[in-house]
Amino acid sequence: MPLFSHTHRTSSSLPTSGSYSSKLLKPLKPSSAPPTSRFPLPILVFSLLCFLFGLSATIFAVYSLRRPIPLLSFRCGRSEDTFRAFYSSSRKLGDHGALVERPKHLGFVGIQTVFGSVDRRAALRSTWFPSDPDGLLRLEQATGLAFRFVIGRSKNSKKMVELHEEVEKYKDFMFIDLEEEYLKLPYKSLAFFKAAFELFDADYYVKADDDIYLRPDRLATLLAKERTHSLTYIGCMKKGPVITDPKMRWYEKSGHLIGSEYFLHAYGPIYVLSAEVVASLATARNNSLRMFSNEDVTIGSWMLAMNVHHEDNRAICDPRCTPTSIAVWDIPKCSGLCNPARRLKELHKMSMCSKSPTLPPDDR
Repeated sequence: MPLFSHTHRTSSSLPTSGSYSSKLLKPLKPSSAPPTSRFPLPILVFSLLCFLFGLSATIFAVYSLRRPIPLLSFRCGRSEDTFRAFYSSSRKLGDHGALVERPKHLGFVGIQTVFGSVDRRAALRSTWFPSDPDGLLRLEQATGLAFRFVIGRSKNSKKMVELHEEVEKYKDFMFIDLEEEYLKLPYKSLAFFKAAFELFDADYYVKADDDIYLRPDRLATLLAKERTHSLTYIGCMKKGPVITDPKMRWYEKSGHLIGSEYFLHAYGPIYVLSAEVVASLATARNNSLRMFSNEDVTIGSWMLAMNVHHEDNRAICDPRCTPTSIAVWDIPKCSGLCNPARRLKELHKMSMCSKSPTLPPDDR
């Protein structure tokens, strides 16, 4: 509000006209308001930065709490263990034990299967292979062996859709990065061992076909035996003439590299490789290993080159159930069981196959 002065001053600053001025003094211009108490600019900037930092930290904390915990992938490239992926997503394995990326086992057993073997897998799940994830987990804990069906992929979208429906139901597959093709079985075996080694930490890796009857408890007893050789190749060993006639089954296209008779190697329906052997295969460069037409011959040739110990065990190629049989199949009539979907169920009904006691290691 303007201030008006009504006093007469005789100060030298007033006009010296000799008489008092009758005019009102001009109002003084309001001076700028005295500075109010305010924070210095640096303090304001610092306070603002602290506020923004605190706000961002709060938002991040809320987001972290609301964000779902990332799931373990259990993958190696395009290879995947659907069983552990299922337990990871459902968090159910916490009731049974720790869920780790590469669990330790006595052995990993890959049951090789194909898209057209739905009836075989169904027969296996109704016999020695558990038909639900919890049963598969119990078998793993009881034997120290992990079991999965092993399969590649297909460009046929219908086949893949049907397979994924089966995967969703049973959760018992391991996918490998390979196009399924019968003529490329050696490549499938190599892809299997590479993926199995990356996904599982096992003392032994077992390749088995989906048309044999297996006793998991007896297989575990076999693998638990003490061995002096770290490079071990276990199977039903054989030799025989090389088939060079293209019209005959088991034709060997590269037979000229072998000669008239095969070297000692295991039958293909089931064999075992120790961890050090598989580690060497897993780190082998692509195209550095020779591939023959037949898968069992191919594996046998690698074993010769790697200087492994050949352990011949006839209990894993028994044509009938006995007190010592580990794997039963119709050798040499069929490569596996003849009519496996039916024979698997027949064998399981026999007490000698499914209920006879497991013998101690020294009796095998």
